[in-house]
Amino acid sequence: MSKPDELLVDVAALVESGQSNQMSLTVVTGGAVITGRLAPEAVWRQRVSEVLTDSARLGEFSAVFTAVPRGDGPPTHLHFHVARILQGVVGIPETGGMYRVAIADVSAWTMGDFSYSDN
Repeated sequence: MSKPDELLVDVAALVESGQSNQMSLTVVTGGAVITGRLAPEAVWRQRVSEVLTDSARLGEFSAVFTAVPRGDGPPTHLHFHVARILQGVVGIPETGGMYRVAIADVSAWTMGDFSYSDN
């Protein structure tokens, strides 16, 4: 999307305001379908930092995610948690992952998350 969808930016701004981390969203970006819940960037960064801190091999990267997000201007990214990339009838990873998606790269989106089957 050369110009980010203003409605999607508004949804992201509401999530960023801290009013809810329960917004489920599905987006198409770069040919991938990502479905899950949105989180405010600060919450997302904190959780990624915690996961990295607990890793013996990646702990040194955790500090990168503790930086305070820039608050100037409208949101430029969506921060998914408990999210999956849909591949056929499977959602990966099974337990849900953490994804950062540039709003400008979203070519389609819908409210809610798609169900999938891991059978």
